Amino acid sequence: MTARRLLPLAALFALLAGCGGSEVVRPTPPASSAPVTSSRPVAPVRIGVALGGGAAKGFAHIGVIKMLEANGFEPVVVSGTSAGSVVGALYASGMDAFQMQEKAVALDQTSIRDVRLFSGGLVQGQKLQDYVNQQLDNKSIERLKKPFAAVATRLEDGERTVFVRGNAGQAVRASSSIPGVFEPVAIGQYHYVDGGVVSPVPVDAARQLGAEFVIAVDISSKASGKNPGDLLGTVNQSISIMGQRLGEAELKRADIVIRPKVNDIGAADFNQRNAAILEGERAAMAVMPQIRSKLAQLRQQRTDAADAAVREAQQAAEKSRAACLEKRSRWDKMRGNEEACAAPLK
Repeated sequence: MTARRLLPLAALFALLAGCGGSEVVRPTPPASSAPVTSSRPVAPVRIGVALGGGAAKGFAHIGVIKMLEANGFEPVVVSGTSAGSVVGALYASGMDAFQMQEKAVALDQTSIRDVRLFSGGLVQGQKLQDYVNQQLDNKSIERLKKPFAAVATRLEDGERTVFVRGNAGQAVRASSSIPGVFEPVAIGQYHYVDGGVVSPVPVDAARQLGAEFVIAVDISSKASGKNPGDLLGTVNQSISIMGQRLGEAELKRADIVIRPKVNDIGAADFNQRNAAILEGERAAMAVMPQIRSKLAQLRQQRTDAADAAVREAQQAAEKSRAACLEKRSRWDKMRGNEEACAAPLK
């Protein structure tokens, strides 16, 4: 075959080769069917307890906390009113429920009551303040291991006051100063009395401290058609009646409400402390399935939200990469030069 006849064939082969090699076609990878999961662990839910007032009925709070801990639910935020502020301060200091129960069993009423006649109340309250500070090693509220708030009522104008710093014993004393029984507590230019007048169960205070899931414990006296029989019981029930509507509205803002059956325990009946603790345990166990269910729902909502955020970020990255690749020249595509376009998120 002469060179003149071979020349057209060579040209034909070159043309075919040029047509076949003008662009490198890469198969599009199939869309992943695997579920998208968050690359970061979801933060745990911040559980708070709001412990209500009720004098000697307040020992029930210990039983509630004991059952929460036993079932793996440890509150990280604590708020308390009146008797609830006493238990709340001890718990916020780092004591567990068993340690608090030991303190409760060993408690001598005379160590927290200092009767003084011809004053603004029958009880001064200094002994209660000293007792709390002694148990806390004289730590201020802001130095406690858990965020803590004690709620009191400002006597001059009836405003709710939430103590979140300063003298812990003094804050508890103010929160527990039942009008007519305890002297009002002077702090700065104001005087304070029992927080049960304005916030019987301090749900809102727990929220203010950052609680995302609030377990409220209501031990307030309910009108039972019976005369309480003693001064403390009468005053305590009167305060409960006055704050009932406010308390009901605030309780609706809790995620869980626990109501120990302590209505038959007198406000001054410290001899029933073990019975009150037991009632707290029973009431907490009764709502444990509800606590688990609601917390599981909240955690799932958080997980779904985190996954949705990751999915949205992936889609945005893929769109950005596709737009980048579209702008690349044909020659770069032929060479597989795609390094300048960010890889999609994984």
